[in-house]
Amino acid sequence: MQSFRLILAIVAVVNLSVISDAHALDLYVDTKTKQIFAEPGPGRVHMGTYEKSGQASAKTETSKVLAAPTQTAAESTESVSGYENQRAGAGDKPAGDRLTRLREKAEKEQLKGQVSVLEERVKEVEKIHGNFDDRGLHWSTKDGNFSVSLNGRIQPASQYNFVNDPDPAFGTNTSNELNSGMNIRRARLGVEGTFMKIWDYKFEYDFSRGNGSVGSGITDAFVRLNHTNALSYKIGSFKEPFSLEEAASNRYLTFIERHMSVNSFVDNPNTYKTGIGLNYAVQRWQTGLAFQTEPIGAWSAASTSVNANGNQSRNNGSGDTGWEGIGRVSGRPWMEDETKFMHVGISAGHTDVNTKYRADGTMVGEGSNGGGGGMSFFAFPGTNVDRTNILNTGNLSTGALTDPNHRRVSSYDRYGAEAWFVYGPFSAQGEYLRTNINGTGYDGEHLTGYYGFASYFLTGESKAYHVRNGAANRIKPNRPFQWNGSGWGAWEIAAGYDYINMNSGVIKGGQADMVRIGLNWYPHSNVKFQTNIVHVLDINTARTPITNTDGYSGGAGARTNGWNNGDLSAFLTQVTVDF
Repeated sequence: MQSFRLILAIVAVVNLSVISDAHALDLYVDTKTKQIFAEPGPGRVHMGTYEKSGQASAKTETSKVLAAPTQTAAESTESVSGYENQRAGAGDKPAGDRLTRLREKAEKEQLKGQVSVLEERVKEVEKIHGNFDDRGLHWSTKDGNFSVSLNGRIQPASQYNFVNDPDPAFGTNTSNELNSGMNIRRARLGVEGTFMKIWDYKFEYDFSRGNGSVGSGITDAFVRLNHTNALSYKIGSFKEPFSLEEAASNRYLTFIERHMSVNSFVDNPNTYKTGIGLNYAVQRWQTGLAFQTEPIGAWSAASTSVNANGNQSRNNGSGDTGWEGIGRVSGRPWMEDETKFMHVGISAGHTDVNTKYRADGTMVGEGSNGGGGGMSFFAFPGTNVDRTNILNTGNLSTGALTDPNHRRVSSYDRYGAEAWFVYGPFSAQGEYLRTNINGTGYDGEHLTGYYGFASYFLTGESKAYHVRNGAANRIKPNRPFQWNGSGWGAWEIAAGYDYINMNSGVIKGGQADMVRIGLNWYPHSNVKFQTNIVHVLDINTARTPITNTDGYSGGAGARTNGWNNGDLSAFLTQVTVDF
């Protein structure tokens, strides 16, 4: 019996490892169905390389089976010994048949081991998964502790001025006109995500227009702690919590440009400022509070550093950074569902302004619109390529300290009231904004503006609501555009009125009002085509000085004065593609 076992062990080793006619065979397993395949394909993972061998059975039929891994003589002897114990009670059977069953048993055990290993590998792979939707490209861990998203937008724009009739320029001043052309209004790329579930972050860079100037720069750059689902805190660079239209992303605006008062009092001074903020938002209402300083990067009207690099490079002589406390409360007191509601809100903020003077009492940056202190407000007529300021207060800090008529803005207070009504495809929105000027030489001067517009979706969609921001959100067409004609996307028409007045007391910034109409096409939720016609009804800049005095420099006053009673109309287009 001992010799018989040894013979069987030798035969098993030969059959399982070096039997003739063997050749390599690659096997693959489908990670979803767990089926085994002999060829690679989508969703299949390589298991390993095996040998395929032939073995004649007792009936002289050739059986092709997978060869198990080579065993040692001792292991083979032990396996055969176990099999012989079964044989003792089952009667004699041909040796070839017994070896075939033994080999099949070994193969099954090996395959079970391979599948177990593959399942572990699949679990490891599934710990991180990615997807793409209308919010961008996302990757996250299965446990939800970490995530990262890549997002961006590009907005090619064009402007054609079919009525362009201001007063002619004089002297060495450049011509007074709006210029037709094309540009890239915004080109942004950003990354955002979460870590340890309760923290999230966002960083965004605008390659075309950031920091309230025509230069590129950082917009959002903050870290946020989500204390609860409703309550969060953040620190870094982020938007001021002020104004309904400003709270909405430029991707979701009804018109191509924001209205004049929002641009002048919020956006142009650069709404992205550095500081700390708090936000509380539930389905029916939200509030945002912030303590912020000045913008990142090169100077704007809101930057008081004498250095060309602005607040990023404050140095000897720049003075303290300006600061502000600001907040907004809004909600939906009436709401039937997400397509029928009434939104109302208020905003308020106090901004401290730094003005820097030299030892002899003269002002640093005298007459400039920033970059040395003070503050200025200006407005353009809703155009998107040539955003020439037709209204301009000049620097509200002007004159040396020794001049009895000098003026020095020390702070300004902003207030806003907002309303937004949505009823199915119909929507109406309006805001009133006011900025009070405080400081030496000022006594109750204030700048005001308001707008109102209505829109209607011809294809039945409704305005969407962003709960955390308390503002407009992404439009998702009921039937996205299809080339076969089964879907045409969403179509929206809109019309509105816009007014701003920056003449008050000693301030002579000008006054203007205008109308605009728009047609928007949303073929998909990430693509929007916009066309606007803007027509300026009246421009009154007669009080603006034509010399470089009263806070104006470089001919800014003369250029502003040249728009008085000007006739302006323009046709605008813009395409927004974002992810």
